[in-house]
Amino acid sequence: MKRPKIGLALGSGSARGLAHIGVLKVLKEEGIPIDYVAGTSMGSLIGVLFANGIEPEMMEKLALHLKRKHWLDLTVPGFGFILGEKVKDLVHLLTHQKNLDEFPIPTAVVATDLITGERVVFKEGSAAEAVRASISIPGIFTPVVTNNQVLVDGAVVERVPISVVREMGADIVIAVDVFPGNNTRMRIRNIFDVIMQSLEIMERRVFQDHLVSADVLIQPDVSEINPAAFTRVTECVKKGEEAARASLEQIRQLI
Repeated sequence: MKRPKIGLALGSGSARGLAHIGVLKVLKEEGIPIDYVAGTSMGSLIGVLFANGIEPEMMEKLALHLKRKHWLDLTVPGFGFILGEKVKDLVHLLTHQKNLDEFPIPTAVVATDLITGERVVFKEGSAAEAVRASISIPGIFTPVVTNNQVLVDGAVVERVPISVVREMGADIVIAVDVFPGNNTRMRIRNIFDVIMQSLEIMERRVFQDHLVSADVLIQPDVSEINPAAFTRVTECVKKGEEAARASLEQIRQLI
């Protein structure tokens, strides 16, 4: 009997997005096949690595040993504090300089055109350049200017790309959302916290109704983890594993 096609939608969340690695570890261990991947912001970074065949365990090791100097290139504030060229070079290396349409698993990366306010979906072309656009948190990363577009974080329009992976042909959509609940109180300590909290409030209001369109919604409890806490890799991954295991029976029933 022909099985349904399964799509994975990985959402934004900065450091909290490391929980995606834990979800992928469990899906792999349980033999859950993934036919399509779509990602926004941090979800796009994890998504392209997975689609290129990098094992979740290797992603965890990379995250544990990655230093800020490897990806952080500060600049004099103009359109952002971080140039993002180091991130792009790192993704180029980890994806073997492939285009999105060269991956074994069909992959989409979501960004936002700041001029038109429209969603921009990359399904071909450089994976590194697409991820660089998708992770461009407004005010933090310098936007990507290309083809008369000014591209920023895809989370501005779609923090979890459920509709994108559905459009790709998925019969079953597994969505991973790492945003905290409405009752979470985040400490505001710096400009990064101000920007991230502002975006989270906006995205929560805009996107809440869209989450119900997923067949399976996995929401790791990462509310106590600051979006900038990239050192809390092990904790994030564990939260992802716990949430994925709690959803396994639902996934199996749907398949």
